[in-house]
Amino acid sequence: MITDPIADYLTRVRNAISANHRVVEIPSSNIKKEITKILFDQGYILSYKFEESEVQGTIKIALKYNKDTKASVIKKLQRVSTPGLRKYVGADEMPRVLNGLGIAIVSTSHGVMTGKKATQEHVGGEVLCYVY
Repeated sequence: MITDPIADYLTRVRNAISANHRVVEIPSSNIKKEITKILFDQGYILSYKFEESEVQGTIKIALKYNKDTKASVIKKLQRVSTPGLRKYVGADEMPRVLNGLGIAIVSTSHGVMTGKKATQEHVGGEVLCYVY
């Protein structure tokens, strides 16, 4: 049993990047699917595929690397809110990651979205992770 599935998701992606893997498979859930869609929309991953099965299903993520330096596009994935210490922010105090170069992924009452979109829609929520 995994107590923090989002931290497990981020760790699997981090480990695949450090091992220079092209594809990583992760057990699926609705919030992980939304995080994956955000990473794709923001250009941090190459592509993704949701594979449904009877029990849980998996997410296959194709990681994105720089062609010249062979370095990953994702420099850091950092979990912010944990099951033991939740971090909630209002729309006015939304964090800026790397002075606007990174993204904060936030779980709001309107769904999972980036911190910038949450500020535009003027909603606060739980800061799940930072990506840059």
